[in-house]
Amino acid sequence: MSETIVNFMIENFGALFSREVLVFIVSMLPILELRGGIICGYALGMELLPNFIIAFIGNILPIPFILLFIKFIFRILRKTPLKGIVDKLENKAMSKSDSIQKYAYWGLLLFVGIPLPGTGAWTGALIASLLNMDIKKSFVIITIGVIMAGLIITTLSYGLLASIGIG
Repeated sequence: MSETIVNFMIENFGALFSREVLVFIVSMLPILELRGGIICGYALGMELLPNFIIAFIGNILPIPFILLFIKFIFRILRKTPLKGIVDKLENKAMSKSDSIQKYAYWGLLLFVGIPLPGTGAWTGALIASLLNMDIKKSFVIITIGVIMAGLIITTLSYGLLASIGIG
């Protein structure tokens, strides 16, 4: 699914933005995040290091705001017709929180750092906030997790895919 969305972004916005801006935007989006940004940059022929750095910055930029303000934003949105969407987001996030509740910050690190569908910095920050985890510690752990996920996706994209001639 991420690759489909990345391809859509490249096809529809590639002419409007530079490769770097496109990677930055894709990396800021929930669901795609850094993983989609790195895949996007690889597909656009970017060099490994600039792609990684831009994707990292794009992915980590929204995280402090999520950690600090998401409960307040959800409280406000619950008073609007968007209440159902807020409830779904919270329920979906909390349904994935078992490892974080069980292993605390180690669970958060693995949740963000192992690039599986439905995991990542956005959801990790939401869960950390909903579980009232320390904001500073959570941000540091999420940052390390984003770096881990980035290294895994970069290795797969620039190593494995390049070695079999894709891209």
